[in-house]
Amino acid sequence: MDPKFNLQKYVVRKQILSLVGAKIDIFDMDERPIMFSKMKAFKLKEDIRIFGDDTMQEELISIQARSIIDFSSVFDVVDVGTGQRIGALQRKGMKSLFKDEWAILSPNDMEIGLIKEDNALLALLRRFLTNLIPQHYYAEMYGTKVAEFKQNFNPFVQKLDLDFSRDHNNQLDRRLGLAAAILLTAVEGKQG
Repeated sequence: MDPKFNLQKYVVRKQILSLVGAKIDIFDMDERPIMFSKMKAFKLKEDIRIFGDDTMQEELISIQARSIIDFSSVFDVVDVGTGQRIGALQRKGMKSLFKDEWAILSPNDMEIGLIKEDNALLALLRRFLTNLIPQHYYAEMYGTKVAEFKQNFNPFVQKLDLDFSRDHNNQLDRRLGLAAAILLTAVEGKQG
């Protein structure tokens, strides 16, 4: 596996001026660019790729929606180099109306964890009053918090800090965690 997927902390930042499709940069904790992501524009199904360089020639991960429009979308996460399905992320449709929740699925679609928005009251305020309240999520696997996704307050640049430091046993595959961070930035970020 590429050593870029062995870090404890990442910064995921959406580019503000992207003419076609969403572009997201991934940095290490010192904010050095290490990976790049692009959501293909004008696709009926979400199609997001993570690349190892800014030329976007070295494709590492594919994140693709299984269906066109689905309230409980499932996104398959695949290691492009090996063709191995790492797992999937499924948006919990009805639960996500008021407080975002995603299921973390194993390669054979067994639910092995959850990504949940931190606070129901803040989630409601974000949806119905202002999107200026930063989002904050935790990933849990087998009842243990393994990652934290924390959006920074900035009305101009969408930025998410991803921290795996609680995951002492490497329960959450970093590739799946990064895919989740990109989905939270690209897909959930559209709702505000």
